[in-house]
Amino acid sequence: MVFWHPRGYAMYRALENVVRAWTASEGFEEVRTPELLRGAIWQQSGHWDNFREHMFAFADEGKSAAIKPVNCPGHAQIVQRRSLSYRDLPLRLAEFGIVHRNEASGVLHGLLRLRQFTQDDGHVFLAESSLESEVAKFCSSLHAFYRALGFEEIAVNFATRPAQRAGSDEVWDRAELALERAAVRAGLACRLRPGEGAFYGPKLEFELLDRQGRAWQCGTIQLDFVLPERFELSYDAPSGERLRPVMLHRAMLGSLERFLAILLEHHAGRLPAWLAPEQVRILPVHREQRGYAEEIAARLRERGLRVGVDASSETLARRVAEAHGQSVSLLWVVGAREANECTVTERAVGDAQRVLPLVSGVEAAARQCAPPLPERAASTRADVFSD
Repeated sequence: MVFWHPRGYAMYRALENVVRAWTASEGFEEVRTPELLRGAIWQQSGHWDNFREHMFAFADEGKSAAIKPVNCPGHAQIVQRRSLSYRDLPLRLAEFGIVHRNEASGVLHGLLRLRQFTQDDGHVFLAESSLESEVAKFCSSLHAFYRALGFEEIAVNFATRPAQRAGSDEVWDRAELALERAAVRAGLACRLRPGEGAFYGPKLEFELLDRQGRAWQCGTIQLDFVLPERFELSYDAPSGERLRPVMLHRAMLGSLERFLAILLEHHAGRLPAWLAPEQVRILPVHREQRGYAEEIAARLRERGLRVGVDASSETLARRVAEAHGQSVSLLWVVGAREANECTVTERAVGDAQRVLPLVSGVEAAARQCAPPLPERAASTRADVFSD
């Protein structure tokens, strides 16, 4: 489990905020569910029988309980308490859910494999007739999201029924066929992964290739006919019948902690400005310029930037080298001339420098450090995925 220090947590929050913006743009409503649920809910969902060895479970006043390893039963509980109509569908619920899994100590590996992590989880409850379009929509958005974060090469796996599963063979036949059709409609070229689906349904897994050629499995979308049945979810159809919705489990990152580790590996520590823990550092040449440096920092913070001021007694050359060594995105030096002329001197790696008027410098820094937010570009298509 992670102890987040200020610089690391700044990166975590920056990534979380970007995912939240993309999730909201897709029509998801954010919710929060308890981390501790009674054993009866896990028995109803099937996790008690199929996922028990990975759960932290205990007795609570003579009743079984467990810390959640997933968020889906909690979302099903929310839907169960609503009187859904076909007009409410698709219903999209999202949660940055903290989950715990009882992983063996030997497989734990930094941020890449943890016992406690945060899922950027989302569940879509919809009519079966809307399944293909919803999957295609997710795949298209996911590709644009990955490209915005600097990943160009994406592969897709189709994971089918595992040996230990819930639901009949007939239900699995129907689910696998429906997801296959949805993948075809999304224009995906999938690699088959027999037996690697979730215990409640087949899934598409999205693998990213980093700059060193390593593949990382991140986003997923899973089709589930089992949990809606187990939790007796239903909605009013136009005919007046009560019908069972389909449930999609989807995640863009999978785990915020793990994806942050992947970004660190992908960028070899030199993070893009939107993600850097310290986006701008200001170095006053002498003590007399510290007030001007703090004024600049205040202006940048008003624009939402993460800023530091280094007015230590170290030499300027030493402070510049330290800032570059810590991969600070923008380094501004201010001396007597800059204070008198209301400018800053930007120092890049390799001692290249340029003088900027303060107002335009602040605007340029805000643009350079802006997070990659979603755009509704007409050119975004799902068929750009390839094997």
